[in-house]
Amino acid sequence: MATLSAAQYDTLRQIQYRTLNLDVKYRSAYNLIIMKTNDNKPAEQRRKFIRLLRSHGISPTMQRIKIASTILERPQHLSADQILAMANTNGRPVSKATVYNTLGLFASKGIIRELFVNQDRAFYDSSTHPHHHFYNLDTQEITDIAVEAIHIDLNAEPPADCEISNMEVVIQVRNKKNS
Repeated sequence: MATLSAAQYDTLRQIQYRTLNLDVKYRSAYNLIIMKTNDNKPAEQRRKFIRLLRSHGISPTMQRIKIASTILERPQHLSADQILAMANTNGRPVSKATVYNTLGLFASKGIIRELFVNQDRAFYDSSTHPHHHFYNLDTQEITDIAVEAIHIDLNAEPPADCEISNMEVVIQVRNKKNS
């Protein structure tokens, strides 16, 4: 690999700023995230998360990039504690409060779905397309159900001046007992 001169490096960095349409206020954060993070995520993947966050109106801080890369790595359902543990396996640690606040922000902006399986337990779903879930009470695992697999014949009208905006079904299951 060829070594770049300081002038060539500066030119390359300016091209990256323009390509990502980075305002001056975001450039130092971008440099820290892309060039100086200790995790093993490739720079291109971090750039993808920066673009995703910015496209949803979210400032891409190092902690948000780390949390996004943890939950959006693949289709999965994770609790906040699982995300916290996974995000803190390497690099700078992320606080529990930051994880909870960031997950709430991501959910409100539509990057992830917040899934309540009961009044005390929430999971975060990296798949935002319409679908339903099985929730195993014994293993606490969540499995996706295609939206077409459940048919509901709703014979009720919503209250006056209201319309149905979403319907999400969580079917609770248990492991079969050996008899």
